[in-house]
Amino acid sequence: MQDFKQLSKDYQRVEQAIKFLEENFNRQPSLREIAESVNLSEYHFQRLFSRWVGISPKRFLQFLTKEYAKKLIENSNNILDATYDSGLSSPGRLHDLFVNCEAVTPGKYKAKGRGVKITYGVHPSVFGDCLLATTQRGICHLEFVSSGKKTDLVNRLQDKWQNASLKFSPKITRPLVDRIFDFAADQEPAPLHLYVRGTNFQIKVWEALLLIPLGRAVTYEDIARHIGMPRAARAVGNAVGQNPISCLIPCHRVIRKMGVFGNYGGGPARKKAILGWEAARQFTDT
Repeated sequence: MQDFKQLSKDYQRVEQAIKFLEENFNRQPSLREIAESVNLSEYHFQRLFSRWVGISPKRFLQFLTKEYAKKLIENSNNILDATYDSGLSSPGRLHDLFVNCEAVTPGKYKAKGRGVKITYGVHPSVFGDCLLATTQRGICHLEFVSSGKKTDLVNRLQDKWQNASLKFSPKITRPLVDRIFDFAADQEPAPLHLYVRGTNFQIKVWEALLLIPLGRAVTYEDIARHIGMPRAARAVGNAVGQNPISCLIPCHRVIRKMGVFGNYGGGPARKKAILGWEAARQFTDT
């Protein structure tokens, strides 16, 4: 089992480095400058990257450029249709993690969580601290801590499930976090079940996101075409932004058609970090 507290600390430094590069990319800062921006020596910065992602900072940062994003788009032609036709139910899972997604019924959607008991906890992960919430039917919420307080995440969870009862119990949610982010697992675990609450349109979009394979990315227009609404790219973007379960429903794998990474609920730097991390997994595994 991985040391998630250490990985979470490592991620914070990685995110700081990404933000520094976003602000200084045009002048191509040296490794020393990047390391100094996070108060580390070059040697320790290299070690941090090796521990967190397994490749050099230079190689990792290549995955975060606009040119790399454009290549992802060029290679995304018909990827959703091809994945659907192959019969794979969820190849977008992290490290071959199989995910079953179930939506609440229309009646339960209107009830806004009445009668639902939700257990939640806040835990460290490879991409920073996160809040995970679960019900008897499955995981209903996964969100990363970014700016603001952890209590803000709890308030948003309550807003989404207004009439549900919430209970803080990290002992129950910690094993789920371990399963989601234990990328070193040597075998595929039992399926994880998601329990999502959304409109019919949002559910269609989230189901399409589950078809995006690891290390790949598609555009909002791709998603719109796949669900049979080619002119609804803007609405797709709104639905992607309402995704309640980060990473497992991989909204981070949707980018703009010009190669711009776009926004992300956990912050744009985290979106780049996750995409870069996934690309590194593909790179090191091939």
